[in-house]
Amino acid sequence: MFRVTVLHQSHTSAAAGTMAGGTLRNPGDVSVTRDGDVSVRRMLVPWVGLFVERGAWAVAAVLKQLHWAGKLPGRGVQRPQVSCGPLALKSFMSSFPVPTVSFNELRLLLASGRARLFDVRSREEAAAGTIPGALNIPVSELEIALNMDPAAFQTLYCAEKPKLEDRNLIFFCQMGRRGLQATQLAQSLGYTGAQNYAGAYKEWLEKQG
Repeated sequence: MFRVTVLHQSHTSAAAGTMAGGTLRNPGDVSVTRDGDVSVRRMLVPWVGLFVERGAWAVAAVLKQLHWAGKLPGRGVQRPQVSCGPLALKSFMSSFPVPTVSFNELRLLLASGRARLFDVRSREEAAAGTIPGALNIPVSELEIALNMDPAAFQTLYCAEKPKLEDRNLIFFCQMGRRGLQATQLAQSLGYTGAQNYAGAYKEWLEKQG
């Protein structure tokens, strides 16, 4: 509730120049409490006091809008906190379904050369066996890798860095969880063609051998 408090002032000389055409001239005549209340000094001269009081309600209406818009201090007002940093973006992206490919879809994409595979398991896991043609980038270093300069990426991984607009960038791991995380991360960095092979290497090994 927004309240207007009219305070009495004993000196009529203070009324001079205070009101003109219903507009408050002296900022000291209006104050806003921490609760968003508006206090206005009312002069003893009747007609001046009337104008001040009416003007106070107009001022109160404006201040009320500013108060609830979060531009004036006030207790009990919950202002929404908006964050647009990297962590917030990742959290936002994780709320959306992640595109996935099935075993058969992956085989067709690989056969036609229209997919790039990224094994996000550890180097030890990848060394023990992986899907042919996959580039091993452990999920723990994926964010750094995808933010690298293309030349640095080429030097470190001996492969061309994927472009943001590339299609069918397929990430996988052993069981599916790290592949999902990797896909979400890539999407949050702007790789719109990132997809997750949900069956992961476990399914590939069982069906492809």
